[in-house]
Amino acid sequence: MDYPWYMPMKRTNVYADPEDLAIIKEAAKRRGISEAEIIRQGIHLAAMANRVWDEPLFSRTFEGPGRTPSKPEVRDTVAEAVLRETGSGSGSAA
Repeated sequence: MDYPWYMPMKRTNVYADPEDLAIIKEAAKRRGISEAEIIRQGIHLAAMANRVWDEPLFSRTFEGPGRTPSKPEVRDTVAEAVLRETGSGSGSAA
């Protein structure tokens, strides 16, 4: 992730394990980027992993028999849904 020069950032202090800092230092040298960039990437990943979304990731529900469907049943259900959404009810599905 690259941060353009105009992107405002806020300075903060954190305490880190010396072994983690050594790993960051080695990775930064190997990748040719700053240690700060690796730390910023880590902060971004942690923030996204802990983010609470306002809406569920999957909003669709499927009616079914209440058991785990077989592979052909899943394939057929998905194919039917695609045909319904694309409006192409004719022709053959591959």
